Amino acid sequence: MVVKITLLLVFFAVFVCVGIICRRQSADVNGFVLGGRSVGPWLTAFAYGTSYFSAVIFVGYAGQFGWSFGVASTWIGLGNAFIGSLLPWAILGRRTRIMTQHLSSRTMPEFFGQRYASPALKVAASAITFLFLIPYTASLFNGLSRLFRMAFNVDYSVCVVVMAVLTAIYVIVGGYMATAVNDFIQGIIMLVGIVAVIGAVLAKHGGFMASLVAMSSIDCGELRGGYVSFFGPQPLYLLVVVLLTSLGTWGLPQMVGKFYAIKNEESIKIGTMISTFFAVVVAGGCYFLGGFGRLFSTPQLVAAEGFDSVVPTMLSGLSDLLIAVVLILVLSASMSTLSSLVLTSSSTLTLDFIGALRKKKMDEKTNMLVLRVFVAMFIVISALIAIVQAKSRVTFIAQLMGISWGALSGAFLAPFLYGLYWKKVSRAAVAAGFVFGTGMMVFQLCVSLKWIAVSGPVIGLVFKNSLYSGVATMLCSLVLIPLVSVMTQGTTPQGVDAMFSCYSRTVRVPARDVLTEDFDPSKFPC
Repeated sequence: MVVKITLLLVFFAVFVCVGIICRRQSADVNGFVLGGRSVGPWLTAFAYGTSYFSAVIFVGYAGQFGWSFGVASTWIGLGNAFIGSLLPWAILGRRTRIMTQHLSSRTMPEFFGQRYASPALKVAASAITFLFLIPYTASLFNGLSRLFRMAFNVDYSVCVVVMAVLTAIYVIVGGYMATAVNDFIQGIIMLVGIVAVIGAVLAKHGGFMASLVAMSSIDCGELRGGYVSFFGPQPLYLLVVVLLTSLGTWGLPQMVGKFYAIKNEESIKIGTMISTFFAVVVAGGCYFLGGFGRLFSTPQLVAAEGFDSVVPTMLSGLSDLLIAVVLILVLSASMSTLSSLVLTSSSTLTLDFIGALRKKKMDEKTNMLVLRVFVAMFIVISALIAIVQAKSRVTFIAQLMGISWGALSGAFLAPFLYGLYWKKVSRAAVAAGFVFGTGMMVFQLCVSLKWIAVSGPVIGLVFKNSLYSGVATMLCSLVLIPLVSVMTQGTTPQGVDAMFSCYSRTVRVPARDVLTEDFDPSKFPC
């Protein structure tokens, strides 16, 4: 117990100190929200990765999908690494940084408002962001309850309050830079912790090969050895999970926002490699570990306590030191994601929603005060929702948490992606994307709560659960936006050529970065 408490106190003290040290860089809105657009590759890459992977993945998803797919659940982690980390950095990274700086946009709703010359789209995007980020944030607390109860035998509410207060302190004081620095520290902990935990857990069954042999003997219906097969017993369902958890990051405001703040071109190149490596180790490791869950839990235990019990059961026999490492790992994963979500939501509400509705523009000092107030409010609301849901098991809240990711990505992914690359995206198409994305997931919520019954081979499959409908929403939106744009060219904003001129702007770069066909050495003597 002394080891656990000591490590937690050191953990808390470090993050508070980082917030205090970084307070000078959060003196204005640009510094508080974006770190002055001067964040280097290591901090940005770790901020992206730690915002991506939280206790929801380590405890919830790893347990649930590891139980369903066996060792093949590792594909989810690899999909997160290459589709959810590598491709967004390569496709969205530099264009997002250039366009958002050119438009002076600091949030995703602000980007929509300026890129499509529509204050209404800005307000709508900020409302969607705030509405669906709250339940998503509340879900982060859930993964901690079982682990803290196992380690300290303390009430879930205490865990929520401590985590919320600590996060509020360093975000309010230090802003984005404190979040980025703490994310870096938390990322190192996650990398070391997941490797140590995998080794210790598999050692309980004689190591990797012995664990595989034991998994191969578990009954999997008609597919013998299905839990150690290449694609597992449910390949289609596995593909759906990979797409939702990987492609979904392309439209999440807290993820895309990391590209706004990155320093320069070199930082994007380095950050791409670091972020991908981080995702391979952390996400791949989490799902790989969860894939052996059936060696530690029984169907009866899972039926009684749910999938969230799988990973804690795997960890329950570890040494006190490793339990402390796991606690710090999960706290790091949760707090990094929580701080990112809080900063994203509060800045969106302050700059995009309230700022757009007020007739008189707020000055810098007032903006900073409102930002900090909403950081605190957002954390309090999320913590209360998490406690209420845990104590009362309100079905509505649990289902709303499940559809948050799909609603945000379904509404924002296509309009944002096309907005960076295609000049002919219309305002009507973006509005249609917002309505379609949120409408589909609200309909899914009604189906999940059994307020609406659906049937049929296609509709029944699409609305089977929020994973299927989330993927369908994102993919359909990628088709919907160009179709509606072609039919509504009259609502294409003016001045698009000027917006896209930022990509063709002439800049001076070192010769090592660019080769020119007409280079004449005689004109440039050494």
